[in-house]
Amino acid sequence: MNEGKPAVNTEEGEARSGEGAVQAPVDEKDRLNAQLQELNDRYVRLYAEFENYKKRVSKDKEEIIKYGNESLLYELLPVIDHLEMALKHASDEVSSGLIKGVEITLKELKKTLDKFGLSEIEAAGKSFDPAVHHAMSQVERNDIGDNLVVEEFRKGYRLKDKVLRPSLVSVSKKSGGQESKGETRINMENNNVEEGC
Repeated sequence: MNEGKPAVNTEEGEARSGEGAVQAPVDEKDRLNAQLQELNDRYVRLYAEFENYKKRVSKDKEEIIKYGNESLLYELLPVIDHLEMALKHASDEVSSGLIKGVEITLKELKKTLDKFGLSEIEAAGKSFDPAVHHAMSQVERNDIGDNLVVEEFRKGYRLKDKVLRPSLVSVSKKSGGQESKGETRINMENNNVEEGC
């Protein structure tokens, strides 16, 4: 009956097929666990990236709200400068009513801008701080300390905690054994230093 077919030990064949059946589910289980771990790692990384993105967008939104009026306020600074200059140079010849009107206008403008977080940077008599002051000249003075703001040429302003425009100032320095009150001016256009102005 089985003339053309080789004889197969059925017990040995059953043992081999049973071993493959047991090993196949174990290999499949390991493969699925590895795939699950990989997908879980990808999910955790993606979730962390999304949380970082949400924080970054929230911070950007806060910055936009906080400094949204920055360009408008910056453009209004020359108006304040001109009103202050008009008051500074007003003479008795001009009617006192006009001067009073400019004073009230300037006061109301500053009060309104203060509501939006604009504030003046104090300079005169303060220690020079390059973060908020821009030195235009140095004056040799022995009567005051070194590196103090002697004169303010143009007021500086902050918008909340950000410097909108630095103050233009003159800074003191101790004279090097000379008693004269010389001044060193920095010419911003040519980057030249002029002594004894």
